[in-house]
Formats: sequence, structure tokens, C-alpha cells
Amino acid sequence: MSTGQIPPGGTYLNTLKRSFTDVPVQADNGNAIPTTEFLEAAESLVSIFDVLGSAAFSPVKSDMLGNVEKIRQRFLAAPTESETLQDLVNNEQKAKENKAGQALLWLVRGLEFTCKGLANNVAAADQELSTSFRAAYDVTLKPHHSFLIKPIFSAAMSACPYRKDFYTKLGDDQDKVNAQLKEYLAALENFVNILKAFLDSKGIKK
Repeated sequence: MSTGQIPPGGTYLNTLKRSFTDVPVQADNGNAIPTTEFLEAAESLVSIFDVLGSAAFSPVKSDMLGNVEKIRQRFLAAPTESETLQDLVNNEQKAKENKAGQALLWLVRGLEFTCKGLANNVAAADQELSTSFRAAYDVTLKPHHSFLIKPIFSAAMSACPYRKDFYTKLGDDQDKVNAQLKEYLAALENFVNILKAFLDSKGIKK
């Protein structure tokens, strides 16, 4: 979610309800991640697909928001057992369930796809978004998608806007846009790595 209006001298990232740079990691508690703050940041990130500006990204957006909602439903059903994502998954497994754990797995894959796509593009100043996101898709979501789903995502990659148009929408000061985006993506990558390792340790891989 985004407020939509970029403040004077700010960037698109300043409009997010919650940034991943504002989500704490409890390093003294096994890198535990607070559930509420993380889900808010994930919901906020999804608005980047609106900036990309193509209806082709609707399935990507819907899938990520659907997974956020599944995790939130587990949190609301057992809030005291779900204060962190790790507690949520551990306690769900104790109850012989895995709906939220599976949702978290797919949400992390979607976040990794978005993170890698943007990071690829930031790192290559002459690369178009379609190329960056296609490369990200190949190593994140594609290995897990069926032959029916792959064409839908392929269409989304092809529908990416031109690089110059996208970055203009992120803010007037391109140096500030670039600096904030790098900071944001570094924070997101850290969460992705923590959660991938955790989910793998819990046997949640499909």
C-alpha cells in the first residue's frame, strides 16, 4: 500500500505505508521477524506493480496479496503464538497444519522475484526492466511454476515499461531514488535470505 503522493523532495519509497527498512530483525532471538510489520511491508511493496503500470502484473500482485492474507488469517486466529513469522510457522506445524507456512514460502518467492528484478536493473544502468525481471523470474518463480502459469508471467515481463519512464515515476531526484532503492532492496534481500533458510530448515520447500 502506498499513499500515492510523493512528498516534495522525496521518492516513491517515501509513500509506502511500511518499508522493509523499518521492519526490525530480532538478531538476539534467532533473527525473528515480527509478523505484523513484515506483512505491512509486503503489502506496501506490492504497490510497485501499480507503478510498473500494466494489467499483466495483476496475477503477480493478486498472488502475493493472497499469500499475505493467508498468513494474516493464521496470525488473527492465534496472535499470541504468531508474533513473529518463525513462531507462526512453528506453532502451525505443531497443530499439524501448513497453510500459512506454504503461503509464506510463496510470498518469499514473490518477494525474491521482485527484489532480484529491481536489483538487476539498478546494477545495470543500460538494462531495460523487461530484461531484468525476466532474468529474476528464471531463477526465482519459474522453476516452481506449471506450464500453464509460465506464459502469464512471461506476458508480465514483456509488459514492463521503459526504464526511463519507470524511474521518472519514482521521483525527480534520480540520485536519491537510486540511493533509497539500494537501501530498500538490501533490507528486503536480508529478509528473503533469513526466511528462505528458516523455511528450508522446517522442510517447507514446495
